[in-house]
Amino acid sequence: MEENTDSKLISQTFFWMFLGLLGTAIVSWYTYSSGLLVKIIINDMWRVLLIAEVLVVILFSLLFRKLSPTFVGILYFAYATLNGVTLSSIFYCFELNSIIYLFLASALLFGGLALYGYKTERDISSWYNILFAVLIVGIILSIINIFIGNSMLDIILDWVILLVFFGITVYDMNKIKSLQYEEGINQEKLYIYGAMQLYLDFINIFLRILSIFGKRRD
Repeated sequence: MEENTDSKLISQTFFWMFLGLLGTAIVSWYTYSSGLLVKIIINDMWRVLLIAEVLVVILFSLLFRKLSPTFVGILYFAYATLNGVTLSSIFYCFELNSIIYLFLASALLFGGLALYGYKTERDISSWYNILFAVLIVGIILSIINIFIGNSMLDIILDWVILLVFFGITVYDMNKIKSLQYEEGINQEKLYIYGAMQLYLDFINIFLRILSIFGKRRD
């Protein structure tokens, strides 16, 4: 019975994650190919989109236990859509073949990390505080480096944040597995919650790998 429950958790979580990534890919390509991205840049809408993304993630994190599965799903796809718009800029910065190859490489790497997180019997609950602290420091330094423009620091931060998200992926997959045994948690919402966490992990891994290894347009 427990094995069947675990199997359904994995299949449903990754199914929802796949739908989110598919939606992001479609919106991203449309935003780029239709010229919508140019209009967004000209009208200086980037800040609005980024703020909206952050707000959706905060609402999702705070309210997912209280909202119905339908509204949790709406927030998930709202974020995937907004992220698709903002990620469309990668098509201007990197060659399409490079994006595709590194996306597939990221997917394989992510799959291995998620599998380890699911299978491990180690207690990795202590990882969170360390990973979160390093991530916050990395984000702050990245913001500072926008003004400094130090290319070497950029590379170092890309690697550090990439390694942090390796650890976060393992931690999140392990946490999702343990949450299914928590009393009073709606399984449908758990699938979407898990998909959201893993979606965020994968996107961050992909973007860092793309930044490090991607072939930029001339």
